[in-house]
Amino acid sequence: MASSTDRKPATRGYAPVNGLKMYYEIEGTGDPLVIIPPAFGFAGQKSFPELVNRHTVITVDLQGNGRTADIPERPLSIGQYAKDVVGLLSFLGIPKADFFGESYGASTALMIACERPELVGRVVAFGATFGPPRDALNTDILRFDSPPTPDSKGIRHQKEMYGKVAPYPDYWPRIWAKIGGIQWEGFSSDQLASIKAPVLIVVGDHDFVRVEHAADAARRIPNAELAVIPDASHFVLFSEPERVSPVVKYFLEKPANRSRLANAETGYWPGETR
Repeated sequence: MASSTDRKPATRGYAPVNGLKMYYEIEGTGDPLVIIPPAFGFAGQKSFPELVNRHTVITVDLQGNGRTADIPERPLSIGQYAKDVVGLLSFLGIPKADFFGESYGASTALMIACERPELVGRVVAFGATFGPPRDALNTDILRFDSPPTPDSKGIRHQKEMYGKVAPYPDYWPRIWAKIGGIQWEGFSSDQLASIKAPVLIVVGDHDFVRVEHAADAARRIPNAELAVIPDASHFVLFSEPERVSPVVKYFLEKPANRSRLANAETGYWPGETR
């Protein structure tokens, strides 16, 4: 296993994808893992050394996020994000990968699992919404005292980070409005039921996303698991990624065939149940 001191520096580049110059970074060695950041997120903003040690980690900047410039006349959508990530994989010559998405990035990863299952190994979905906002979101946590603006305190960190890497920092009000205008209504029951890849749904117990909503999605996806991070908000991957990384690492690296889970009838027996 490579240590942090002998790890190769990240490879950085731009890919011609669907009219974009799409920025990406590649780091580590092993099976490919695509990280799709949340709204306003970008490659290099977070560090997951536990994953880089065992995976070739490809992190993307979606349209209008980070170093990937927006196409002003092209609307933003989860479906278009998914097509762009698939285009990047084709450009890089990656036939299949695991995915780790956060918020809108998680919905993007799941869209790829729905529409291009042959490209997908396992999926980690952090803070994803699977249905319409009225069903998915915790309105108490999302409440504003006054209507949000591009300069609101609640988005100040994202604004500052955008200004450090974006090709046109003054474009911030425009991309803030475009991302805020995404009309995402989630997946149909048939779409969730069609997902064949193993899926780990992760949510904070004080997330924007209701824990009950995440649990319902875990029941609807055939091969899904649920992890609730205690004392955690929608931004725990910013503030305390070390609390989430071990759960993600375990899911991505565990053997496909394991002892069955115990129930009241089987009880626990070493090597047979767990």
